[in-house]
Amino acid sequence: MTERAMQEPTLLLLTALADAPRHGYALIQEIAAISDGRVKMRTGTLYGALDRLLQQGLIEVAAEEIVDGRARRTYALTDGGRGALTTEAERLSAVAEEAQRRLAAVREPSARPAAVRPAAGGGKLAFFKVRGAFS
Repeated sequence: MTERAMQEPTLLLLTALADAPRHGYALIQEIAAISDGRVKMRTGTLYGALDRLLQQGLIEVAAEEIVDGRARRTYALTDGGRGALTTEAERLSAVAEEAQRRLAAVREPSARPAAVRPAAGGGKLAFFKVRGAFS
């Protein structure tokens, strides 16, 4: 059996740590940049995810310091975290490559599947028929 796909917050956190250790606020900013502003991770979500990743051994505390009277932890990827991120990046790349291959195949007229249209009745639970497949 294969491992489950990595959840997006985990993927984004590990990606944000791939090139340099970062503290919490820097991670929030980096995740927003990586996702082109689509993901705005809240602090509760961030620290819950960081605790889980620490327990899983995917990240580690690289440094702790006091800044403006508050503790600041800087997190870094472990070798296990780097391996997990590499594996997930390869999986995503393979899926994206297959999607591109299939999309390119649809552009060829002979490779187009029959058109799909809603069945008569058209309600929310209407079944779909493939045009020409059942006539």
